[in-house]
Amino acid sequence: MRVRRLSREAALPQYKSEGAAGMDLAACLPAGPLTIPAGSIARVPTGIAIAIESGYEGQVRPRSGLASNHGVTLPNTPGTVDSDYRGEVLVPLINLGRDPFVVEHGMRIAQLVIAPVVRVRITESDELDQTERGSAGFGSTGVH
Repeated sequence: MRVRRLSREAALPQYKSEGAAGMDLAACLPAGPLTIPAGSIARVPTGIAIAIESGYEGQVRPRSGLASNHGVTLPNTPGTVDSDYRGEVLVPLINLGRDPFVVEHGMRIAQLVIAPVVRVRITESDELDQTERGSAGFGSTGVH
């Protein structure tokens, strides 16, 4: 994957362990920290643009430590970075915690997982095949 720094202070995505599925994305805030009030959403810049190979997507996912320790996650998880997008990767963070959350320059704020994309051919149909579940929706398969 090709990465272009839009800011000299931007960190390149990187895997933090041999078995990591996702690369960490870091906040690019050279002008100073960003405070996200409780209940608010902020688009956090990463200072990078990426070129993902055709046939793949980038899935932007929350970091488990931020989510479980501070209630900071992504409102649209996973977010998708399409292979033809060339703008800055922005990470929308939502603070579900009770206290303001401060994002510092260089803080690891999300993960980027590269995954294959399967494109399907759409065929309009008057009928769909029947299944045991049918049209039963949310919660229809039970909790346990």
